[in-house]
Amino acid sequence: MFDVAIIGAGIVGTSIARELSKYDLSCVVIEKSNDVSNGSTKANSGIVHAGYDAKEGTLKAKFNVLGSEMYEKICEELDVPYKRNGSLVLAFNDDDLRHIEMLYKRGLKNGVKNLSIIDKNSVFSLEPNLQDNVVGALYAETGAIVSPFELAIALAENANENGVEFMFSTTVTNIYKENDVFNIETNKGKFKSRYLVNAAGLFSDEINDMLGGEKFKIIPRRGEYCLFDKSVGNIVTRTIFQTPSNKGKGILVSPTVHGNLFVGPNAIEMDKKDDVSTTKEGIEEILKGGSRSVKNINPRDIITSFTGIRATSDTGDFVINVPTKNAVNAAGIESPGLTASVAIAPYVVSLLENEGLRLTLKNNFIKHRTNTKLFIQMTDDEKKSALSSNSAYGRIICRCEHITEGDIINAIKRPLGARSVDGVKKRVRAGMGRCQGGFCMPRVVEILSRELDIPLTDITKSDRGSYILTGKTK
Repeated sequence: MFDVAIIGAGIVGTSIARELSKYDLSCVVIEKSNDVSNGSTKANSGIVHAGYDAKEGTLKAKFNVLGSEMYEKICEELDVPYKRNGSLVLAFNDDDLRHIEMLYKRGLKNGVKNLSIIDKNSVFSLEPNLQDNVVGALYAETGAIVSPFELAIALAENANENGVEFMFSTTVTNIYKENDVFNIETNKGKFKSRYLVNAAGLFSDEINDMLGGEKFKIIPRRGEYCLFDKSVGNIVTRTIFQTPSNKGKGILVSPTVHGNLFVGPNAIEMDKKDDVSTTKEGIEEILKGGSRSVKNINPRDIITSFTGIRATSDTGDFVINVPTKNAVNAAGIESPGLTASVAIAPYVVSLLENEGLRLTLKNNFIKHRTNTKLFIQMTDDEKKSALSSNSAYGRIICRCEHITEGDIINAIKRPLGARSVDGVKKRVRAGMGRCQGGFCMPRVVEILSRELDIPLTDITKSDRGSYILTGKTK
């Protein structure tokens, strides 16, 4: 019997898990995939939004601004890359200027700090590589960037270190209540919990239906992206938006915290929640859209393309409510959900407390993660110490990102460590470079096999069934 069960290990579920781990509770996170952040969290823009876009009075507006203000401290505690690089919403004509004036006033009402409208000369003094027809911009100095999957992994690791259990490859098939206890039926048996949090992302409407909550629908919205080589990562230094439409914030161009550049996403409503295919038409659309804002975007510099699915609610806002006694929905958390997630977490905990969950702070809560540095990030003295304790730090496996065997072993041995090639990739960036794992993947597979003591043929690329090897050829 658990005190609290959280369904979903994306950025929202892991934020809530870490928040709950501050208290004397028994908690479990139930995740249908084989790792943290395998859904929408691993394939989004990584933008920490300032908070001017969400309509006044909405949950999106409230938690966006609160979350933006919390991000730097949380990323510092968990040793996650974060950069406050600022953002620009470009205007190309008088209509756009009127729209960004509205966004400016909305941002002030939402409580966004350091927000201003700047003229053409000021725009080009900040970003000289923009297209010549830009006439002005909304400048949000508090805009920032982060690595979304690294943050979710860090939140989960920290929650796990503080006692939260994680059950992976575990799909919830039914939930029913018996004597005020939730019985959660899964493909791995039945679990009981006194309280429950629905953070199931794209499938949160289905979990809500199991709980008997007021119905809402999650509309899958596909967004495709192109990631560019680090050699062009400095074309812009800030996140560049176009004036938004009713489908979202449009095609954006932004640096990443690791020095790459990316362009995207588009917005295509889907019938299937698991269709992450990337299309020729989609790539052409986002490259055309990105080039509308920024000069010198060359498709030859693309190192990979990918697709994410956003969990858009038909309510038009986040769905954070109590669907039934002792349960909380944290659903429909689309953009600015990454930003909002860290602020949603304490609010969800307060709703659980209102439902009767007793909260007693731990005396021994572990706030910081340790032993997270990659070899390339270490000082000379730290490198000498690492090499003396483990010679594997002297063997480079990923030449693009300079990741050593010691780094990969650490990624496997850490709390909730990597169990797949993509699990290693998300934790230490092996395979994230220009060759996209073309050279290092075979060695990563060998290291996973050795460290996990399982056959090479059991190693997967990402989730269940994505096997890389089928057997020996000779």
